[in-house]
Amino acid sequence: MMEHETAGDPITGLKWTRRTTEKIAGYLQILGIVVCSNTVARLLRELGYSLRVNQKKLSSGCGADRDEQFSVIAESRDHFDNRGDPVISVDTKKKEMVGNFKNQGTAYSKQPDLVNDHDFRSQAKGIAVPYGVYDVGANRGSVFIGTSSDTPEFAVAAIDKWWRLDGCKRYERSRNLLILADCGGSNGYRCRVWKYELQKVADRRGLSITVRHYPPGASKWNPIEHRLFSEISKNWAGRPLENFATIQNYIRTTTTKSGLRVKAYIERKQYAKGVSVSPEQMNELNIESPADLSQWNYTITPRKMGSYS
Repeated sequence: MMEHETAGDPITGLKWTRRTTEKIAGYLQILGIVVCSNTVARLLRELGYSLRVNQKKLSSGCGADRDEQFSVIAESRDHFDNRGDPVISVDTKKKEMVGNFKNQGTAYSKQPDLVNDHDFRSQAKGIAVPYGVYDVGANRGSVFIGTSSDTPEFAVAAIDKWWRLDGCKRYERSRNLLILADCGGSNGYRCRVWKYELQKVADRRGLSITVRHYPPGASKWNPIEHRLFSEISKNWAGRPLENFATIQNYIRTTTTKSGLRVKAYIERKQYAKGVSVSPEQMNELNIESPADLSQWNYTITPRKMGSYS
């Protein structure tokens, strides 16, 4: 009941829901569970939910389409779950400077770690770009630690590698994949390269790839934020990320009581910025969108092999 109504902070792990305690109590009574709203509030606190106050940070422009898109996402998740097809949540975690720099948070230790007094990027060994793929149904995460740039080509390469290493084994009979993504960044709905590269994956793997984008200002509802990224941040809190191996180790040792397990890979391939896809190349894509909210929802199906350059 709460699964599709939960959002969370990718750093602190705090969770919240769009439903009031009275509404939750009402739904529980329909299921034959009689509780009052105060009991619901106490149970939410025990489950890690937090009360939130209003903050004037959201820009206007989302409109009524926001709630409608949430309904589309919920229906798609249920549809894929019922068929046993994979649902993955993807995004890029906050980029990290690699080196002896202060990392936010606290940790129990006999002595504090001594770090640089200033965080100069010129002193960094590199910039880590962690792109995550979270398997919602299996509660499994894969993080690909890029060493160059956060580009659409890198994002799709991470998804393709996840399918090759994990997805095709866990869902060996599935030919359909649902991707939940934010509306911007390297996996944004306006990005031509993102869709062009997904078409290559669909052709190569024989997959029908459905994408559902969260509307603007709603990235916190993307499951990867509060189910994977927040747990990684808590695992390495207060620890300097001295090198890429350290980052990889903290990520792959991230676990939760609910059974989360995470794999981590260092991706050393260099991805160029500024790659463009022409309108003619876009016309070659085998992509379909519904009449409503077509900008945030589309499905890419395989073409004949060798049809792309």
